[in-house]
Amino acid sequence: MHGIRYLIKNIGLLTISSFGTKLLSFFLVPLYTNILSTSEYGLYDLLNTTIAVLVPLLTVNIADAVMRFPLDKGSNPNAILSVGFQFFLIGFIPLTIIVFLNYLINFLPILHDYSIYFILLYMVTALNGIMNSYARGIEKIAALSISGIISTIFIIILNILLLVVFPFGINGYFIANIVGIAAQTAYLFIAAEAWKGFKYSLRSTSDLRHEMKTYSLPLMTNTLAWWVNNSSARYVITWLRGLSENGIFSVSYKIPSILSIFQTIFMQAWTISATKDFDPEDRKGFFTKVYNYYNFAMTIICSFLIMTARLMASFLYAKGFYTAWRCVPFLLISILFGAISGYLGGIFAAVKDSRSIATTTLIGAITNIILDFGLVFIFGSIGAAIANMVSYWVVWAMRMRIVRRHVRIVFHVFRDYVSYALLMVQCCLLLSFPRDVWGLYIIEFGLFIAIFVLYFREVSQLFTEIINLFVAKRI
Repeated sequence: MHGIRYLIKNIGLLTISSFGTKLLSFFLVPLYTNILSTSEYGLYDLLNTTIAVLVPLLTVNIADAVMRFPLDKGSNPNAILSVGFQFFLIGFIPLTIIVFLNYLINFLPILHDYSIYFILLYMVTALNGIMNSYARGIEKIAALSISGIISTIFIIILNILLLVVFPFGINGYFIANIVGIAAQTAYLFIAAEAWKGFKYSLRSTSDLRHEMKTYSLPLMTNTLAWWVNNSSARYVITWLRGLSENGIFSVSYKIPSILSIFQTIFMQAWTISATKDFDPEDRKGFFTKVYNYYNFAMTIICSFLIMTARLMASFLYAKGFYTAWRCVPFLLISILFGAISGYLGGIFAAVKDSRSIATTTLIGAITNIILDFGLVFIFGSIGAAIANMVSYWVVWAMRMRIVRRHVRIVFHVFRDYVSYALLMVQCCLLLSFPRDVWGLYIIEFGLFIAIFVLYFREVSQLFTEIINLFVAKRI
């Protein structure tokens, strides 16, 4: 019961941190799609996607070690954070030199006009990742929650000012996001007393630096492979179909971002719980219970969002962005498989099996790249969504087999595959009907209820757990 209670407490706090920012991104979609062109949105997304791969590459994915190492008893959190800052500087200096040379020589024209924004966005993104991980590692979850609210406020105000009041266009969009991320990072720096990490020299942290790098290197492969799963399609689409279609594909992620909100919040809390409550025999059934609850919740939300995807698109996607809804159902299922794969990855992280994390994700990434070229060429952006879904399924299926080496966990494989098959039926139905009709939504709702019934045992058990928690708290 303590393990469940601790997990629920952290989920609650992290919901405050993540939900506002993620929900904000969702509700501001009409603003972005009305003011920015598909090409402008595609350009920002491409640069932001590039930063997402450069951060783990240039910092050796040190943020994962900054989160994991403070959870060990007897660790020195300040020295751990110092190593994180060291790796940030090691990567930041050569990147700045390359971008400056590009500004002079212009060998990457797409980057030339946005060099300053690119460097600033990289800097705040990398530092934000380190500070977020450190806050989780030292269990300052409340501070993390407050920082999320601060970031949300800054982004809302600046988006309205720089896109609506003062029409700065794509420049305003860059500035709003950079300042919003920087505000969160600054608050965490103060709340976590991060300046204490500056007193450690390179020599005094050499052993720790080697240990953290050894842990992080396989996870760098993992992060890069996840990036391929999430983002490589954008480059393939841009190459084969142009920036405009990449802008449409990028916007298609906004509805699935609702599902990824729950994934992000849960995974941030779960990585801590998996480490603190690890039991290879799972004698209390903690890992089995949490997996089944999580899988049920993500599947039900996924089903509901597939059912309502076209309706939401009609309100959210303006101008030429509306066709993005066709990618949404497959992207939702890919997030579902990514979520339950991430759950199993949390168990690997608890036992520091970073090799299995990296290997499974790398195979998924290779699958994604191969499928991307074929399916994008034939079907355009919807092909990329299908490739994404298949690659995430590959990762999940492999981790299901490997995780039993570390913990005795019970999977209801047949039941789960039936529910996933019903999700695919929902996808196909949505794409088959040329327009909205009542019959479509009646069938979709029937399939939603069928999935709910399949997980009725989890519903009743979870309800009982929550009631017991409230009763225990009052006593």
